[in-house]
Amino acid sequence: MLSQLLQLFLAYEHDAKVKLVILEGSGKAFSVGGDIVEITRHLYKGDWRLGLKTTLKAYKLLYLIATYSKPQLSILIGIAMGQGAAIFLPSRFRIATENSMFSMLETALGVVPETGASAYFLSRLPGFLGEYLALTGARLNGPEMLACRLATHFVPAV
Repeated sequence: MLSQLLQLFLAYEHDAKVKLVILEGSGKAFSVGGDIVEITRHLYKGDWRLGLKTTLKAYKLLYLIATYSKPQLSILIGIAMGQGAAIFLPSRFRIATENSMFSMLETALGVVPETGASAYFLSRLPGFLGEYLALTGARLNGPEMLACRLATHFVPAV
C-alpha cells in the first residue's frame, strides 16, 4: 500500500488536472496493521531489512503528504490506527463520522508509536491527551476526534 500511495502522490503532484487528492479507506479500515504482519514474518526468519525498507517508504510518503502542494481530503469512515493514522493526520481536511475510530495501536503491541503521528500531531493535542493516547493506545471516536482537532470536520455516515 505504501508504494502505491507514494507513486500516486508523486504522479498527481505535477498533473494539472488534479486539483484535490481524496483518501478513503476500503472496507472498515483506513489502514490497520498490514505492515506489522509482513514485517514480523520476516523478523522471525532473521531478515530485518524489510522492516527498514517499509519504514523508509512510510517516512517518504508521510513527508510527501505533509509537504504536498495540493489539498488533501481524508475520509475516515472506519478505523485509523498506526500508519493509517499517520497517513490520515497530515491531510488538510480530515473528515470523521460516528463510525470513525482513532488509536495508536502500536502501544498495545509493545511498540513505541513513531510513524509521524506521535512526533507531530499527538504532541499538539490539548492538555496531556497526546501523551495519554501514545502511552495507552486508548481509542477515540469521531466526535472525540473532532473535539480534540484530530478531525477538521464531522459528517454523519450514510
